[in-house]
Amino acid sequence: MKGLRRAFAEFATGVTVVTVGGSSPRGMTANSFTSVSMRPPLLLVCVHNDAVMRQALHPARHFGVSVLSAAQEAVARHFADDSRPAGLEQFDAVGWSPGATTSVPLIDGALARFECEKWRAYDGGDHTILVGAVVGWSRPPTAAAGSPGPGTAEDALLYFRGRFREHGLGAEEPSR
Repeated sequence: MKGLRRAFAEFATGVTVVTVGGSSPRGMTANSFTSVSMRPPLLLVCVHNDAVMRQALHPARHFGVSVLSAAQEAVARHFADDSRPAGLEQFDAVGWSPGATTSVPLIDGALARFECEKWRAYDGGDHTILVGAVVGWSRPPTAAAGSPGPGTAEDALLYFRGRFREHGLGAEEPSR
């Protein structure tokens, strides 16, 4: 299994924080995030079946996904730390605001923030594949305008070979 894990680690992914609100707010760092559909707008995240977040997501109707920038590695590490406080207190260490549509906690400064209504959940072996219908989203004006260059806060935080990394497209994006 260790060899398979290393093979999977050859695929660079973005880094997100998945959140739920309500009476017991919770956040979790996740790199298993994918856009699924534009019509209807759907995304998915995968959550380990033994994760506390899975139990927090079960009764929740809504969840949030914040796509982290390269400047937010500390945020990713915070929500990956099992010793962080529980409930709303775990959000004291980061900037966040409630989503405009669902009030789920969303991470300030993220490259993109999505508010979702749970749409479907699927058995994914030792993970649950959670599909959300996007009911609200936002991007900061700097992200919407395009990245001004490598090494800026607008670069994406990546996870590759078991480590956080950054990589930006730079001033010129590929033409389509």
